Amino acid sequence: MTPRRSRPARTRRPRRLRALWWTLAAVAVVVIAVVAARAAVSLTHEIAAEPPEVGVDVMVPAESKAAKAAAEGDPASVEHEAAAFLAQQPAAYWLTPEQDPIGQVGDRMRTLLDESRAQDAAASIVVYGLPERDCGNFSAGGLSPDQYEIWVDEIAGAVHAAPDVQKVIVIEPDSLALAPECGNFEQRVPELRMVVDRLASTNTWLYLDGGHSAWVPAGEMAELIRQLDVLEKVRGFATNVSNYQTDADEFTYARTLSGLLDGAHAVIDTSRNGAGTNGEWCNPSGRLIGAAPGTYGDDVVDTNLWIKPPGESDGTCNGGPAAGEWWPDAAVELTREAHP
Repeated sequence: MTPRRSRPARTRRPRRLRALWWTLAAVAVVVIAVVAARAAVSLTHEIAAEPPEVGVDVMVPAESKAAKAAAEGDPASVEHEAAAFLAQQPAAYWLTPEQDPIGQVGDRMRTLLDESRAQDAAASIVVYGLPERDCGNFSAGGLSPDQYEIWVDEIAGAVHAAPDVQKVIVIEPDSLALAPECGNFEQRVPELRMVVDRLASTNTWLYLDGGHSAWVPAGEMAELIRQLDVLEKVRGFATNVSNYQTDADEFTYARTLSGLLDGAHAVIDTSRNGAGTNGEWCNPSGRLIGAAPGTYGDDVVDTNLWIKPPGESDGTCNGGPAAGEWWPDAAVELTREAHP
């Protein structure tokens, strides 16, 4: 039989030593918790959701139509000079299914957000792919309801993956202001709710269609927006998109509309309102670029932006090409007082 080995005698720690050990362990746990909490606060601070405001830096899209036009043509021409000038200006990028279809729009959005991050600037984006878009007018197009949802989901995936980038997103210009005329408001309600639900994210500021001061009266516009029942998920509304109303008229309109919408905020498009309006909306002559993005704002208007990129046509009217296409003549006219 193998003899059992004797175990060494256990030495008991003095009670004071054991108490000290437990005290040190408790302190260590507290220190770790404090460090973790501070790290969480620091991370939250780094991606703090700050709305756009006066002085905001807005991304200059590398692949804008102005940039593409500036890379072509005669460098000595006035058309090239206008395109080169506009290519350097911060303006919104319009996501459309015609240019960035399903399967590509997510990558496009990620590229835009990477550009914004590299420029330490806000991404200014327009989502424009609604079914039966523009009610058959110059910007007619869009996707089927099922395809639209897929397309929006691809955009949303990129949005949610970039909480560190400030994102200013204008949702479907004209979708609400044009709805009474088109008779499709009931169709618009679930579509726009879906877009808001999918895009709502950290550091993402959503603005619904708010028309402009010379279109739908503020009371009617407020009712259209309110019926979407999404005010708690959006920052507010965008006014004067692709239009030419003066700054003063749009500020007054925005304040009135905000008062009817429980203090909702606004952004104003000043890309082409430097000479005000002559009453036309489709490629009117004699217009000028307006105040640069981030020039002004108040307690209602977060700031002004260039939402409609100057130099892009409103449609096949007054000599212009198809809506959204680059129009050198318009670029020259709009910038005639902006550069030598």
